[in-house]
Amino acid sequence: MNRQIAHVLIPLALAGPYSYLVPQHLHLSEGDFVQIPLGTRKVIGVIWKLPEEPEEDDENPRKLREIITRLENLPLPSLMRKFIDWVAAYTLSPPGLVLKMAMSVPQALEAEKTRSFYRLTKTRPERLTPARERILSVMADGLARRASEITHLANTSASVLKGLVAQGVLEQLALPVRLALKSPDPDAPGFELSLDQNAAALRIRKELLQPDTHKTALLDGVTGSGKTEVYLDAVAQILKAGRQVLVLLPEIALTSQFLDRFEARFGAPPALWHSAVPTARRALIWRGVRRGEIQIVVGARSALFLPFCDLGLIIVDEEHESAFKQEDGVTYHGRDMAVVRAYLGDIPVILSSATPSVETLNNARNGKYRHIILHTRHGGARLPAISTIDMRKHPPGRQKWLSPKLIEAARQTLERGEQVLLFLNRRGYAPLTLCRNCGYRMACPHCQAWLVEHRYRGRLICHHCGYTARTP
Repeated sequence: MNRQIAHVLIPLALAGPYSYLVPQHLHLSEGDFVQIPLGTRKVIGVIWKLPEEPEEDDENPRKLREIITRLENLPLPSLMRKFIDWVAAYTLSPPGLVLKMAMSVPQALEAEKTRSFYRLTKTRPERLTPARERILSVMADGLARRASEITHLANTSASVLKGLVAQGVLEQLALPVRLALKSPDPDAPGFELSLDQNAAALRIRKELLQPDTHKTALLDGVTGSGKTEVYLDAVAQILKAGRQVLVLLPEIALTSQFLDRFEARFGAPPALWHSAVPTARRALIWRGVRRGEIQIVVGARSALFLPFCDLGLIIVDEEHESAFKQEDGVTYHGRDMAVVRAYLGDIPVILSSATPSVETLNNARNGKYRHIILHTRHGGARLPAISTIDMRKHPPGRQKWLSPKLIEAARQTLERGEQVLLFLNRRGYAPLTLCRNCGYRMACPHCQAWLVEHRYRGRLICHHCGYTARTP
């Protein structure tokens, strides 16, 4: 009798899945998380392929080791496995390294932690004291509660609670720890849209939000035109259908403002996903997304690799931002991979920007993407007046670099009690990095321009050709 062979992908920089024997007592499916032996270690992998019959290039079963066990987790969705294969092939990266991004929180695969709760039974206490009566009154609604909550609400001691448990009046339950997130209300009244915004929202509903249809739209509008309110209308439509939504933001710093706007619109905050979120909370979010308990996630580019079970819409805000690019490990552009993720799942994706990237704008003008434009600022707000100073006509004074006209405008602003903000046309922390011992200057190997230090990112970057290197 031929033993079944499973191809298991391991979250390591390996060329592809490894073959293992399936124990006869295990019933496995593709996508299952399993524990396997790898050398002297035990590691977690994913059943990538489970052929019914041995394949020609399979190893001799006598040389293969057995899968140890299957983890009690929901399998990795087939769409996510297809997405991982696509990213690996496109970026020429080991599939296991891409899988590692989808398994970035190992704690999410561990056995769920439980907490003790107590619930009222039909048994009555042998003797009813005032303290016991207060506990019974608190628990009369039939809800399960923590011991600390019960004693606080009933104003009693833990010993009274333990006495009721010993008599069988209260039963102890071990319930898994879940993320306490209020569900967003898609029917909550939203902000009043202008005529321009309403036309854009209706067009998105008509052209993008059709069942099982992949389309990409560029939501292009000047700063202050209300693009967020327009795509939040699309979010409401997807939530009404009971599906999940992913909103990608380029910077962690932008999430606070967006969370406030989202909660004001839907009455509940979304789940937040980025590297600064504590590991324990990310594990709860990972599980909640996989179960479908979390409807909307707002996060950085890494949120693309969350195991959504029913993703219905992806939004990429500020799609032009370079922060969507990942340059370490698997190199990819979050915006482009969002479009691919949506394509594989037959769902719409909205790219939002006031200054679209050249490639996105080109795709929109060529008809590959829908181009939805907001021409005016919301509420009749006016764009600021912009004046260009010709430094040939208004040259700076000796040993100065600001024009007299700019200095005078700044002086008048300060006299009115207002503030002035000057932007310098210099990127990075330092324009040159050199060795203090030998004087060697770090230059780009391609164009010989000096490498600029970006200290926050820990990178040296050539602003001419884009070459990057780690800061020594």
